[in-house]
Amino acid sequence: MYTILVVDDSPFIVDVFVTMLERGGYRTVAAYGGEECLGILKTVTPDLILLDIMMEPMDGWETLEKIKENPATKDIPVLMLTAKQLTPTEAEEYGIFIEDYVLKPITHRELYDAIEHVLGRRQTLRTDMDRARQSGVDFDIVNEYALLSKSIDVNKRLMKILETTYNFNDSKVRISDDISRALKNMDTNIKFQEARLLQIKGELAGKIQ
Repeated sequence: MYTILVVDDSPFIVDVFVTMLERGGYRTVAAYGGEECLGILKTVTPDLILLDIMMEPMDGWETLEKIKENPATKDIPVLMLTAKQLTPTEAEEYGIFIEDYVLKPITHRELYDAIEHVLGRRQTLRTDMDRARQSGVDFDIVNEYALLSKSIDVNKRLMKILETTYNFNDSKVRISDDISRALKNMDTNIKFQEARLLQIKGELAGKIQ
């Protein structure tokens, strides 16, 4: 049974998601703000953190940074679960730290699917990395493969959210040059990462049995 830490400064919202998760078979821990979240992580290591952004006095992004700065907690996957629309700046700045970005309101099935996608991707990468290491593949290559695989998946999901938010594919809607440039930069970066990942997979193909 997976343990999920739910972080939101609204007790009502926390209770709603705790109930949803427990109905789905997850074990839950509740934190009613960023500081409490960090305190709980000193003694509890959840399998995943559901983190809201719009909290006070410490918001979700600041909480995320503190989680990732701490060697003891930096590898815990964090899924942002929030009503706040994602911005290109946030996607570029924090995309490397998060596993997914899910907008509230959300159905039970959508929440379960998002969690299982994150945990499933994590397990698949662990299996691939173990096989590569057992085959004698250089650690740096294995690590780069894992980082690229996760980054591409996360950034594609963030890109889809941004395209929907700003109607990027609707020729009738005009978006600012800054937003357009940011989205194109993200798309270029994804393609660059995909090319490098393909190269690595080619290198690994002959080494992993």
